[in-house]
Amino acid sequence: MLYQLALWLKSMGDIPGINLFQYVTFRAAAAAIFAMLISVLVGPRIIRALKRMQIGEQAKKELQEVGQHSLKAGTPTMGGLIVLAAVLIPTILWGNVLNVYVVMAVLVTAMLGGVGFLDDYLKVVKKYPNGLIGKYKIVGQVLTGLVVGGSVYFFPEWFDPTLASVKTLTTVPFEKMVNFDFGILYIPVVIFIITATSNAVNLTDGLDGLCIGTVGISALTLAVIAYFSGNAFFADYLNIMHLHGSAELTIFCAAIVGAALGFLWYNAYPAQVFMGDTGSLALGGAIGVLCVLIKKEFLLPIVGGVFFAETVSVILQVSWFKYTKRRSGEGKRLFRMAPLHHHFEKSGWHESKIVTRFYIVAIVLAIVTMASFKVR
Repeated sequence: MLYQLALWLKSMGDIPGINLFQYVTFRAAAAAIFAMLISVLVGPRIIRALKRMQIGEQAKKELQEVGQHSLKAGTPTMGGLIVLAAVLIPTILWGNVLNVYVVMAVLVTAMLGGVGFLDDYLKVVKKYPNGLIGKYKIVGQVLTGLVVGGSVYFFPEWFDPTLASVKTLTTVPFEKMVNFDFGILYIPVVIFIITATSNAVNLTDGLDGLCIGTVGISALTLAVIAYFSGNAFFADYLNIMHLHGSAELTIFCAAIVGAALGFLWYNAYPAQVFMGDTGSLALGGAIGVLCVLIKKEFLLPIVGGVFFAETVSVILQVSWFKYTKRRSGEGKRLFRMAPLHHHFEKSGWHESKIVTRFYIVAIVLAIVTMASFKVR
């Protein structure tokens, strides 16, 4: 909105400083700062409101004997409302709201935030033990992925007239000038990515500061990639697809980074608020749709490596348990507990140490992701 206002003011005459708004880097920095301020300043009011309405986390019985989990019962949840406000408001203010890349990213975040909000509401307000039934949650995620995949596949000109020639392509990491074509499977692939990523980030949200911190690291990495993809010079230098207009996604990514820093102020150990599914499903969808829109789907297991490992640990745990129970009549576990962060917790690691080490892994993976553009 401010971008459109700046363009209008510029057409009225030469106003000092108005040209700054044409630079994505300036608006991205402004969005990050604005997002952080929303989280830090508005956060306490939302936390107090959640406490007043007694919207608190329920104790996890299987973790009450581990660490400080028994003390977390009653901590305000649905703090994802803070994150959603801190991501969406700065993006709309500082981004080009007529840019379809931005519109799609905002739409996915809002849609999955709505699914997560409904799940949290049923769980903590209506006291339904499992919240939103799993199949209905999947329906929301699939519909969201269908909107993204269908838009790119059937209406590429909405994004960029040149996108039609590369709409089903994606960059192959560590390979120079090599792209992979999903072809007619493009829409199912996008649905899978959006659904899987939103659930993966949701699984990661189990320790204070773990999910929001790793999301912030991933978003910062994707901000750089989005800027390079939207810049003709850098795209040519790195031999990646130039996607005209995709640089505006840098502002969306920057807003996630700012929101993550601000929310971490209250979510760091010991957490004063949890984001709940309202935040984790939305942020997972945001990471997924970013990789789809900038044609870096194959980089997702690297840039989102922590989320990938958490999901794989759950799949392996369940599969091995079912297999051994079928073979011997008694189910066995590969990990002390899944997702992976709970395995380390039950191994005696302190919560803060686990989170810090996962941050380190996420940063290393971010470096590997960036290196993939030159190591070919």
